[in-house]
Amino acid sequence: MNILQETGNKETSATRSSYLKLRQMILTGELPPGQKLKIEQLRALLITGASPVREALSLLTSDMLVERIDQRGFRAAPVGKANFEEILTLRCTLEEMALRASIAHADAAWEEQLVLRHHHMKKAKQRGAADFEVAHKAFHMALLDNAHMPMLERYCSQLYDLNIRYRYLAAGEPNYEKRSIAAEHQEILEAALDHDADVATALLISHYRRTGEYLSRQMDD
Repeated sequence: MNILQETGNKETSATRSSYLKLRQMILTGELPPGQKLKIEQLRALLITGASPVREALSLLTSDMLVERIDQRGFRAAPVGKANFEEILTLRCTLEEMALRASIAHADAAWEEQLVLRHHHMKKAKQRGAADFEVAHKAFHMALLDNAHMPMLERYCSQLYDLNIRYRYLAAGEPNYEKRSIAAEHQEILEAALDHDADVATALLISHYRRTGEYLSRQMDD
């Protein structure tokens, strides 16, 4: 490897690391919605150069987690009820399409992966919120990844992340998880394994809308 290649690899790695750290901070609310994201402050926080931070913020604008506010400035994307309801509507529409396609293409390998992801999610719940969130997304994406429509799956993944921000904002509320989320996941899994697209999609949409109704009420308060 020559010096130019080594330097390029380090810059790519620094950008990737900055992207992942900033993404997590925005999703969890550590960088609050609407907050101005100053390059110098972030590079000191992440202990990296200005260039990787700037490139990471540019990548996050594509994820709709960061907005440009002038020629060189950035801020964490703001949140609001209208934005949340649009995300919810799109999730329900696109994930129904993807789940129906996954079930239409159902095979043993997909079913085994679903069961495995569900098992990992249950185990992760015992280890804490951070591990659970990773496993939770993996389960939901496994429901869809047999659709053989990579663009659709990418949009669903992006909408999932945009929705996470709202869940984190409400997670501290005392009534957030009074219902049995685990039972809802189990029912969705069983319907998918039974290849019952009507029941599986109805359960999935109900799962999202019950959370959505709660989060919408929180934004009204």
